[in-house]
Amino acid sequence: MKILVPVKRVVDYNVKVRVKSDQTGVDIANVKMSMNPFDEIAVEEAVRLKEKGIATEVVAVSCGVLQCQETLRTAMAIGADRGILVECADELQPLAVAKLLKALVDKEQPQLIILGKQAIDDDSNQVGQMLAALCEYPQATFANKVEVVDGEAKVTREVDGGLETLSLTLPAIVTTDLRLNEPRYVTLPNIMKAKKKTIDNVKPADLGVDVAPRIRTLKVSEPPSRKAGIKVADVATLVAKLKNEAKVL
Repeated sequence: MKILVPVKRVVDYNVKVRVKSDQTGVDIANVKMSMNPFDEIAVEEAVRLKEKGIATEVVAVSCGVLQCQETLRTAMAIGADRGILVECADELQPLAVAKLLKALVDKEQPQLIILGKQAIDDDSNQVGQMLAALCEYPQATFANKVEVVDGEAKVTREVDGGLETLSLTLPAIVTTDLRLNEPRYVTLPNIMKAKKKTIDNVKPADLGVDVAPRIRTLKVSEPPSRKAGIKVADVATLVAKLKNEAKVL
């Protein structure tokens, strides 16, 4: 069984992001970049399925600039067998990414696609669902447990009322939640081994996909700073301020 794992290069979650002075986006110059944490969980889950003997090959895919090769190397250091980079310098919106992945699914024919439920930069939470619609595959989102038995994927996911278990006929698409697993620490020997693994470089035009943006960003701004709190003498004063100043009562 082949597993396809899309991974995204994002600003590291420990970095405090800053908005550009012209408010056209987030400033990523000289900023530490890393793999999207949810995608890292997806890679870990795919590698665990391979270690159990369920999967035979794990293929990592990234769409974006040439530096995304570093993200693919990280995925291969975790345990992915090879990588595919869809190189594109333009802004890639969720629908464009889903179309690129659909073209790669048609080419690679994986039995399972595991990807993070969302990226921490845009928080769109759209690619997995869009890809499932384009491929006409069954999907299970926000997975916190994945089992593959007899050609079916049994996925447990969190819902408002508790836990829900779905049975998906393969090929299928699964998006990962935080509680699915804890990614392993990448060791130096595995980093060195990853440098010898193959990364195929393709362009959107090679896949016959138009990645032109459908949505235009008008302005990006930082959230307003919170005002300092105040102390009040009694409950009556608190109620009066909530009613007359905060206008919440």
